[in-house]
Amino acid sequence: MSVIQARNLVKSYAGKTVLNNINLTVETGQVLGYIGPNGAGKSTTIKIICGIIDEFSGEVNVMGMDVRKDALEIKRRIGYVPEQAAMYDVLTANEYLNFIGKLYHLEQQTIQKKTSDLLRVFELQDRANEPMSGFSKGMRQKVLLISGLLHNPDIVFFDEPLSGLDANAVILVKEILLQLKKNGKTIFYSSHIMDVVEKISDRIIIINAGNIVADGNIEELKSEVKQGSLENIFTSLTGDEAANNAKASEFIQVLNS
Repeated sequence: MSVIQARNLVKSYAGKTVLNNINLTVETGQVLGYIGPNGAGKSTTIKIICGIIDEFSGEVNVMGMDVRKDALEIKRRIGYVPEQAAMYDVLTANEYLNFIGKLYHLEQQTIQKKTSDLLRVFELQDRANEPMSGFSKGMRQKVLLISGLLHNPDIVFFDEPLSGLDANAVILVKEILLQLKKNGKTIFYSSHIMDVVEKISDRIIIINAGNIVADGNIEELKSEVKQGSLENIFTSLTGDEAANNAKASEFIQVLNS
């Protein structure tokens, strides 16, 4: 059953088209990798589906609800982990997650237990009562990941969730993503880290300049484009490998001059 549907999705900023007639569906329990170059329209797509951006053309339904009419209810029932977000730095991690838990109407005892346990998983228990203004980007990202999953949503949107994380935390989050997949969660995952996308995704959509240029599982994409890896497929569809090689050579020449 389709839990996310976007039809004829169009979005422009200052006369520039960011999304050009995007059509996509996501099935229950499916992990969709949604990738593209910077400025391709990935984050805009996610924000529209999550009800954060409300000015667009087309139709979007999540769990059978119209995102224009039922944005608040949709937000209650999904998880959203952006690359960065305003997090009220004057609050401690405990205070912030308590606030998030109350927004989702969780019981206070549940909030306290989950917050304590999840901060321990990310090795932040010793910093739980410190203001987040003193946190590194990676520490803030860990709190953001917890806040997006605290209410155990069935649908989770990840937009560059590994940003700022150290190597050990990246490995942990990869395993969390795999476990979420095993637990039947529907995941809409956008990232520049191709190996993660390739590893966890049932299906991959590549978007470039506001247009979907490829849609299928990794084997279908490899067969269609005749490339050996998702990174090569991505480059062949969205970039110019020869131009990139020339630019890299020029860069090194300038360094050496």
